[in-house]
Amino acid sequence: MLKDWISAARPRTLPVSAGPVIAATAFAWHNQNFRWVPALLCLMFALLAQIASNLANDYFDFKKGSDKIGRVGPRRAVVSGDISPRAMLSATLITLGTACLFGCGLIWYTGWWLIPAGILIALFALAYTAGPYPLSYHGLGDITVFVFFGLVAVNLTYYVQALTFDMDVFLSSIAIGLLSVNVLIVNNYRDMEDDKDAHKKTTVVLFGRKTMGIIYLLNGLFAVILTWPVWKLSTIFPVLVPFLFMVLHYASWRALLQLKGRELNKVLGRTARNLLIFTLLITITLICF
Repeated sequence: MLKDWISAARPRTLPVSAGPVIAATAFAWHNQNFRWVPALLCLMFALLAQIASNLANDYFDFKKGSDKIGRVGPRRAVVSGDISPRAMLSATLITLGTACLFGCGLIWYTGWWLIPAGILIALFALAYTAGPYPLSYHGLGDITVFVFFGLVAVNLTYYVQALTFDMDVFLSSIAIGLLSVNVLIVNNYRDMEDDKDAHKKTTVVLFGRKTMGIIYLLNGLFAVILTWPVWKLSTIFPVLVPFLFMVLHYASWRALLQLKGRELNKVLGRTARNLLIFTLLITITLICF
């Protein structure tokens, strides 16, 4: 039973929520604005909000009939009968509510204006697959991921510690948003046929695998270029650090083009890993230099 819940939370995708908080906190440390309590609150909020979104995705995809037994992606708990729909919906709401409680702790550091932002994030976590116009079903999943796992997560995490915004942080938030989108691209790349059958219009369904494969590659390249202000802090071989990331990114891209079906689950894990490595490289550079 516990194994089923862990699987439903999709732990391999959690670097998408942890990465932005880690990078933003590293910027706060570098600029001498680090505060560990709001940083920890942001991390807990981000992780729980994503887990709630993953659980909601499992539940609402089942309700809409887009999840089927035998799908090429990882096993889904509700459609497979591992977890009842009612239990999954309850867990979604409880997890999202717990995330909001951690988010409320940030009010002490920023003020009451943060409440509307938190409500918006919570609503979009559900609106991704729920509601009358689910975003992921209408080609808006990539934009949602870019905004909330990139721009919002990085800049707000930095703000609650520094109480100001920063251009280098903003550029890095774009970079991290692009790499977060890559995780979704792999997911939709793998599920293209199933999504077509379910009338789920992801960007891969709309534009095709070839186009989205190119975008996957370019997202990694642009991420490195946008974060050049960070890499140049290293006075010793500033090009070496981003080059190490690009080697991993290129290898994942080649695998994306070559593998099919369930084999693409490996690429999904590697892409999430690449995002985490990218944020760790940023963190190490900012702390050390």
